[in-house]
Amino acid sequence: MSRGPDSPHDRRVLADRVLERTGVDVARCYQCGKCSAGCPLAADMDFPPSQIMHLLQLADFPEFAELALRSHTIWLCLTCELCFCRCPMELDIPKLMDALRYESRAQKKVNPKARDIIAFHRAFLDSVRYTGRLFEMGQVVDYKLRSGHFLQDMLQAPWMFFAGKLHLLPERVRDRRLLKRMFAKTLKAKESRP
Repeated sequence: MSRGPDSPHDRRVLADRVLERTGVDVARCYQCGKCSAGCPLAADMDFPPSQIMHLLQLADFPEFAELALRSHTIWLCLTCELCFCRCPMELDIPKLMDALRYESRAQKKVNPKARDIIAFHRAFLDSVRYTGRLFEMGQVVDYKLRSGHFLQDMLQAPWMFFAGKLHLLPERVRDRRLLKRMFAKTLKAKESRP
């Protein structure tokens, strides 16, 4: 039986699940706001990082944790780790954001604005999975199929092709068995997460 975030066996609050998964204790955040002040994308986020931390701290109100899971912020996070560097409590906020993205997908609470971001990530990972490298042409086609943005940036393609930035065929790594084992190991680790 699945013991995912919504299973009846998992009644812990989101902050506890994040703590178990990442080691980041949101209760240690004292809302100094340095993470939000240093975040290069804070102006584009619906909740800056410090507010995400505060939403998780309010464990008695699950609707706030839900706001964090449904936020666009967790998908905009670049994992640049500037917030982590600035945090006086050394809280690994990028790791926390990654755990929130996992929970958001597992509970099917992904913000609709994140659709293109997820399409881009999947296209990137599939490119690496099948070739062992980034195959730009394949990634672009895959992204356009997933996102439906068929005409977006189309004027850039000819220039990039003639400049040698886009290749028609992928370059593959030699030992693809190793690559296959690496992805299988990652998926297995993901399934065994608490």
